[in-house]
Amino acid sequence: MKTVSLSGSSRKNVGKKDAKALRAAGQVPGVIYGDGNNINFAVKETELNKLVWTPSVNFIEIEIDGAKHKTIIQELQFHPVTDRVVHIDLLLVKEDKPISVQLPVELHGVSPGVQQGGKLRLNKRKIKVRGLANAFPETIKIDISKMKIGSSVRFADINIDGIETIGDQRDVIVSVKMARGAVAADDEEEEETEEAEAAAEA
Repeated sequence: MKTVSLSGSSRKNVGKKDAKALRAAGQVPGVIYGDGNNINFAVKETELNKLVWTPSVNFIEIEIDGAKHKTIIQELQFHPVTDRVVHIDLLLVKEDKPISVQLPVELHGVSPGVQQGGKLRLNKRKIKVRGLANAFPETIKIDISKMKIGSSVRFADINIDGIETIGDQRDVIVSVKMARGAVAADDEEEEETEEAEAAAEA
């Protein structure tokens, strides 16, 4: 995974009144935790939005009062009406300590089942995984080039060194379903055989 930079400032006051004043000034309050000592900070909303409103998942190296901290977004709180970010929780990342993140799913290839008229269904756009920081890819890549009608890829089918999927291993990530007018390859072969036999008998 990539690492992006962010700059923040420490907060001495952490009450609701202070947080409201920060938001009015175009900043977002937040906290860094993970080693027993929480760090309260604030960042510019415009800078934070560049990291939040993107499908990519990145490590964040945030600098506060001259000290840099490698982190990852653990939780975001949004305003119920405006959808503005009102608070952010960052988790400290340590190279020797496993962490959990949600990685986006990226499909590759062309499904034969789709070419035959089947419908591709992506049930999970992100998958929660756990592992050491240096083991995380940028995305969970899934090859659909061998998926026929009726095929599916489940959590249990994901095999990436150093990480494990979190959730029911039977859950379907992507599948190819029969659609109206779709013809499976086996059905086509059967029809061709029957037509050939009928022609021979004639």
